[in-house]
Amino acid sequence: MLKSILFARALGFRFNHPNMKSSRFIAPIAIASFLASCTAPEVAPSLNRSTTARESAAFSQPPQDRPGLGTKWGETRISRVASTAFERASKQPLAVAAINYNDAAGIRAMAGAVEWRRGWPLLRSPAGSLISVGLRDQSGKFLPGLSIGDRWFVAGEEGRRYSIVVRNRSDLRLEIVLSVDGLDVIDGRTASFGKRGYLIDPYRQLVVEGFRQSTEAVAAFRFGPVRESYANQKYGDTRNVGVIGIAIFNERGTNPWTDREVKKRLKADPFPGRFATP
Repeated sequence: MLKSILFARALGFRFNHPNMKSSRFIAPIAIASFLASCTAPEVAPSLNRSTTARESAAFSQPPQDRPGLGTKWGETRISRVASTAFERASKQPLAVAAINYNDAAGIRAMAGAVEWRRGWPLLRSPAGSLISVGLRDQSGKFLPGLSIGDRWFVAGEEGRRYSIVVRNRSDLRLEIVLSVDGLDVIDGRTASFGKRGYLIDPYRQLVVEGFRQSTEAVAAFRFGPVRESYANQKYGDTRNVGVIGIAIFNERGTNPWTDREVKKRLKADPFPGRFATP
């Protein structure tokens, strides 16, 4: 079984710790202008025009970008942690959930005319019986969203700061592994179930405000253009921009409800013996 050394916030929530490195990227564009003298030797006009046209077209192109929002590496915020131990019951998560985010226009394009509402998303069982997850803005309000099938879409605004709020609804201590845009929120690398996460005590609430920089601070989550997202600035990869992942692990020795156990219960036959036997 996997064992972990995790870290806890001053408020009593517990977290994991791998180091983070910040990355900033500035790409200045310089445009050179060339003036030709009227006494310069004559050259093939067609070649000059063709070259100039190509150069002009290259400089006039707007920056390549995808529509919608990504999550930027924001300002540093204080978030202190301390360590404890946790042993997972299994290498595989007990349940997995996801929240898709975008700007309002992007969500409407994907969803059509569906009613918006604020609050906690409706997570599928067994995740829904263990935790509640939502995105909260800098004013403390939950971001509006809508449910389409088994997906939850949340609308954000460019430049706004947000945090991920996870509420433990069970009487179990749980480990929560979180990802933003396909990146683990603790070490900033590719997210996977093998990464360690945050611990939440029974009936407590966890607030994750950014990518962890150290045991003392995080870089705030801020909505921004996809090209300015941390995933793109750090790795040049935007394939997984727009989704927040939640993986739930229970502790060894506990037996929470699982999909398999729920299905088994529902198949229970009240009269398995149809006829008497001698």
